[in-house]
Amino acid sequence: MNSLKDKVVVITGGNSGIGYATAKAFSSVEANVLITGKRADALKKVTEETGIQSFLANQSVMADIDALTTEVKARYNKVDVLFLNAGIAFFSPIEYTSENEFDAIFDTNVKGTFFLLQKFIPLLNEGASVIILASGNTALNMPGSAAYTASKTALLHIAKIAAKELAPKQIRVNIVSPGPTETEMQSKFGMDEATLESVKTQILSQVPLQKMGTPEDVAKLVVYLSDNEVSSFITGSEFFIDGGMAL
Repeated sequence: MNSLKDKVVVITGGNSGIGYATAKAFSSVEANVLITGKRADALKKVTEETGIQSFLANQSVMADIDALTTEVKARYNKVDVLFLNAGIAFFSPIEYTSENEFDAIFDTNVKGTFFLLQKFIPLLNEGASVIILASGNTALNMPGSAAYTASKTALLHIAKIAAKELAPKQIRVNIVSPGPTETEMQSKFGMDEATLESVKTQILSQVPLQKMGTPEDVAKLVVYLSDNEVSSFITGSEFFIDGGMAL
């Protein structure tokens, strides 16, 4: 029996990478999927290619969060799965991180995720599942990652407190923390191809399984955590999917 059929699934940052792979995974089990993103052209492409519905919203902007929740309430009234996946990343030593960079990463990763969760709580069905995407960096002390890692570590505490607060409604909240994953975001770090390959080789030397993850690997875990038939007793937990890198 497909327990996710016809369930309403909202995925932030669903037009590429992990969000896109997860949207396709839910669509394949006949869930009703709505993705968000801040690039209209990318959202349009996904909808044209897959039929998955989309809504233009930048989660660092409160007005966009309000517009999204209004739209979801009008379309579906209630939500069964909320995957808070959207986020940004950059890497810079503390010494050279600007205030604008710091604010951008916290506005998107922390403020945006916090208030999206807040606004969606009244829309969550009893027994709904919330999954928040953190990062394998939360288990590492990688030079150059202070702002990014701090933003993702904040999400761990938000998720765990939400898991306690929402437990009386049987709403489960879990965290997925991917390690090195082959996504489009890797090409956005301002590095040329040779530098990216060098960084990839260096990263792989720290991964016991000696390979990168894929967005589909993460998508399968998110779907599992959303399915009450197999994960109804799991909440407030963080799942590393990193080839053993955190070890």
